[in-house]
Amino acid sequence: MANQYFENSEDLEHELKDFNFTLRNNNFTFTSDSGVFSRQTVDFGSRVLIEAINFDDIPAGNILDVGCGYGPIGLSLAKEQTNRTVDMTDVNLRAMDLAKKNAKANKVNNVNIFESNVYEKVTDKYALIVSNPPIRAGKNVVSGIIRDAKEHLLDNGELWIVIQKKQGAPSAKKLMDATYGNVEVVTRDKGYYILRSELA
Repeated sequence: MANQYFENSEDLEHELKDFNFTLRNNNFTFTSDSGVFSRQTVDFGSRVLIEAINFDDIPAGNILDVGCGYGPIGLSLAKEQTNRTVDMTDVNLRAMDLAKKNAKANKVNNVNIFESNVYEKVTDKYALIVSNPPIRAGKNVVSGIIRDAKEHLLDNGELWIVIQKKQGAPSAKKLMDATYGNVEVVTRDKGYYILRSELA
């Protein structure tokens, strides 16, 4: 079976790739590799999520990027929100190493990048939790990212998720509404839904 981006395989050959991308009006140089999600460029879903996030109503506090990959979501938010710390987690060690390299290359210092299976090693509470969840890891993982974020949000903190309609956006929307008592479809673009819930 082919290696999946939510797994670790130390024997997978490297295929390093560098590319430039502009996110939230900041220019980034990213390095990606084989065995990580969307290695060729920043995937469309992540782009839509990154550009949709509005900090006007998000309380003071730090940010958590669950399943950060090589870092485009967390690093783009950290570059802009210099008064906040962004914690970035993943189970893929290669992706985390790349995220650390990309943070350094783009002079983003207000980040902590560490291994965690969803919230397993997360101990803080956050003003904002963001995720482009690993759909191929299965519905239980995706549901866990949505449901268990509740334990790691500050009062009035927000959870923002991107998910395609055909990959479960309607059921994710129902779960967010059931868990938080509210859900908003912030954006729909080419089948991708940006969903937001607030811990009221």
